[in-house]
Amino acid sequence: MSDASTLAIVIEGARKAYKPIIGTPSREAVRDVSISVETGTIHGLLGPNGAGKTTTLKMLLGLVRPTGGSFRILGEDSTRPAGRRGVGFMPEQPYFPQHLTAGHALRLYAQLSGVPKGEIPARTAALLARVGLEGRERSTLSTFSRGMLQRLGIAQALINEPSVVILDEPASGLDPVGQRDVRNLMLSLRDAGMTVLLSSHQLSEVEAVCDEVTILNAGVVAAKGDLDRLLNLEGRTSIRARGLGDVLPPAVAAHAGSVAVSGGVWVFSVTDDAVRGVVDAVDDAGGRVESVMPMRDSLEDYFSRLLAEKAGGVAVR
Repeated sequence: MSDASTLAIVIEGARKAYKPIIGTPSREAVRDVSISVETGTIHGLLGPNGAGKTTTLKMLLGLVRPTGGSFRILGEDSTRPAGRRGVGFMPEQPYFPQHLTAGHALRLYAQLSGVPKGEIPARTAALLARVGLEGRERSTLSTFSRGMLQRLGIAQALINEPSVVILDEPASGLDPVGQRDVRNLMLSLRDAGMTVLLSSHQLSEVEAVCDEVTILNAGVVAAKGDLDRLLNLEGRTSIRARGLGDVLPPAVAAHAGSVAVSGGVWVFSVTDDAVRGVVDAVDDAGGRVESVMPMRDSLEDYFSRLLAEKAGGVAVR
């Protein structure tokens, strides 16, 4: 369990219920959601549409009044304005007045964030370059594509040099190059000691950058924890071997389980208790074991299986 002093964000027992329309029952969008985010990490918040991700973020930031629960950022109550100092936020679809230029918009946010006046020009130019908008400072936002507006949204979230940044679907609308740039930016923020809370439906993006994840489904926590731990397939091991020829020796096949071969490399997927038998059989057959590694699920497969099992009422590790 993490020490409270190492946590940048703590959400405990978050609830949000919407009052019913006459003749309909009340609706709980979020029920007893608890999330802890370690300082200096990237934490992914995942879930299908309607799972409660954006509602949870808005409660954390005081943009939606919670029905229950507590919300703290850097040890302060984040539902109060004083508790959001040192926080940057990019909403799912950032909006900027279309008549402004990119530079004007960023300078305005800098002023609202209390950035010292003398630092604003240099910080604006540096951030535009950092998000891939160098040379567009004087461009009117009405000429920007959705992807360019996303980049500007990330820049405004960083204008106050926050310790914690919260990004809601930052790669939405970006082409593959833009998505790569956002991933690299998030990794650089973490390397600089910043804490990132990322809400995204792009599972490859999350798998590439996140240290831990929380998965919401129907307003509740379906799974959470260290990403590597969640994706390791318990009890399964992958063994790669060479030198066995084109036909698998019977003694190896007797232990091998699932088998694939390509370019002379045999790959065996076996249960942990069969590892020794396969390794010994490969050695006896004159082959050479190249690697023995725990098997890892993809986040996409884990996510799909998790939601299917939850829908069927099956417990998930």
